[in-house]
Amino acid sequence: MPKQNILHFDFLRNKYGQELLLDVGRMESLQNFVLSDTPHVLSFYDIMFLEHGSGTFSLDGVAYTLEPGRIVFTSPGQVRQWNAKGEVAGYTLFFEEDFITSFFNDPLFLSRFQFFNNAGQPSGILAPASGFQQHQQTIQAIEQEIKQLQNDSPHMLRALLYQLLISLNRLYAQQHSTNADTEGNHVVYTFRKLLEQHYQQKHQVQEYAQLLHTTPAHLNSITQRYFGATASTLIKNRLLLEAKRQLLYTSKTVAEIAYSLNFSDTANFNRFFRTQVGQSPKIYRSQV
Repeated sequence: MPKQNILHFDFLRNKYGQELLLDVGRMESLQNFVLSDTPHVLSFYDIMFLEHGSGTFSLDGVAYTLEPGRIVFTSPGQVRQWNAKGEVAGYTLFFEEDFITSFFNDPLFLSRFQFFNNAGQPSGILAPASGFQQHQQTIQAIEQEIKQLQNDSPHMLRALLYQLLISLNRLYAQQHSTNADTEGNHVVYTFRKLLEQHYQQKHQVQEYAQLLHTTPAHLNSITQRYFGATASTLIKNRLLLEAKRQLLYTSKTVAEIAYSLNFSDTANFNRFFRTQVGQSPKIYRSQV
């Protein structure tokens, strides 16, 4: 049985009267949303910039220590949970995908950044003091622009967000030894997008290679170069992530989870899970 029910938060599109798909706020003033100790998911993207605090923040079961300079990235659908000790302070920036992808006319735009939609990969970085201060200045510029909205404010906000994402992507790539090139091989970013769309039904590299008009060997090679893992590993990571979510936060039986993830039978799902985790789904659910 699930440990706790999951809360769902949607973006407040008309908070400022006119529709605006980006917002920023102080973490300490958003207790119900940001600092909730109840498992919850967002329907939008979120980046948190921690100035001070202690405890942990869990994202899909991976705990990140709360400390000054910590930056954590959340993609839609990821399960979050706080275990803060005392006061936590910092900024949180959140936005809808449409805010930026529609402007750049690039459906792959957010897939190009290493820290979003990256099942099995780290979702946090620790910024040096000078870099963290620079990021804060950009956040504060966004905050100030929102306070005095004008007709052209969305353009200014997109420019500031774009600058921030590029800067953070470079830092992420440096800390986690991945590729910071957001304008590189189109196939590799299309694969990441396709994986998020089809992971429940398509489990084989060959299936994605066919969609991308390439070979499995080439697809494995370029994902290894850009993401530090083969396409096969990324597919398994995404399946495993969803399996864990359903085991922990739904009342579905193991058989129902196996069916929802398109495994041929429960035994096949059990073998997959045991190979990846080292224990059966039933034992994993009972121990976590």
